[in-house]
Order: sequence, then C-alpha cells, then structure tokens
Amino acid sequence: MQFVLASHNKKKMAEMAAILSGLDIEVVPLPENAPEPEENGATFEENAMIKAKSAADFTGLPAIADDSGLCVDALGGAPGIYSARYCEGTDRDRNTLLLQNMSNQDDRACRFVCAIACILPGGEALTVRGECEGELLRESHGEGGFGYDPLFYVPAYGCTFGELPPETKNQISHRGRALRKLREELEARL
Repeated sequence: MQFVLASHNKKKMAEMAAILSGLDIEVVPLPENAPEPEENGATFEENAMIKAKSAADFTGLPAIADDSGLCVDALGGAPGIYSARYCEGTDRDRNTLLLQNMSNQDDRACRFVCAIACILPGGEALTVRGECEGELLRESHGEGGFGYDPLFYVPAYGCTFGELPPETKNQISHRGRALRKLREELEARL
C-alpha cells in the first residue's frame, strides 16, 4: 500500500522510509506540483495535520506528514514551530541566527520535537509525537543530518546529531521516536 510523504525533503524521505521499512507500506514522494499549504497551526500537531490533509486531498493516497522543530528553553521554546522559517536562507543561516540569539545564554537545554499526522485509507486521521532532549552547542559539529543537527548535542552519546551515524540517529531522534509510535498505530489499524 502506498502512502505519500507530504514533503520534498529527500533526507526526511530516506529517514522515514528506513524507519517504516518492514511494513507493507511504500512511502512515495509528494509530486512536485503539489500545493504548499499554509502552516498556520499553533502546534506541531496542527501543522502536521494541515500538511497531511493537503497531500491526501491532492494525491488521493493515504498521507504521512510531520512538523518538527527545535525548542530552546532560554528562548521560551523558540524557534519551535517556526524552526524551518526562523529566517530566510539556508540551514547555516538559521543556525547562525540561533547562535546569535543564544550568545549570552548559559541555559543551553533544548529538545527536538516531531509530530506526525497520518491520514489512513478511509480518511481516519491520527497524530503521534516524539521528543529528544539535548543541549545547544555554541558552534557546529558534524556534517551529517540537516537543519539544526550540527548544534544539537546529545550528552548520552557525547556528540551532535550531525556527528551520529544515521542508524543511531534514527534510533534516538524525535522523528525516530514518533515514527515508531506511528508504526505501532499502523500495525494495529492496517
């Protein structure tokens, strides 16, 4: 059975496909001409559902969408749901702005949050959430992953998400945790 992933991010596609492998599900990419819905929800869950519904409506397929971001305690949870839109530009630009905004902060506690919404065959909708606690470094370490990964330090592993092998990151990440919850839901419902 095919599920469309409501994203054009190839790294996210590979990560989701790897974690959901073994189910009788083929994760297919969102067509390039699909509309980009306005993410105007107030929570990760609301934004994920907006994207999942848009993808399902456009393709006629069951859909999976996530909304994820970095929540920094010293910034009152920012960038949060605005993580991908923290500023115009590249991941490096967003990381630079985040480090500037945190330059005088000693409290470096943060967490990655991922909410996944799924529109099942027949239209039933569900959401799951995963989180991973960490610390925000003062400079980037590692070339792996994407987004804020080179700044997100995981004390138990002594390195950043940007330094972890993808298999390890998939085991401990916010998205990995949310996808395992989604996998359990799908196994029970399909």
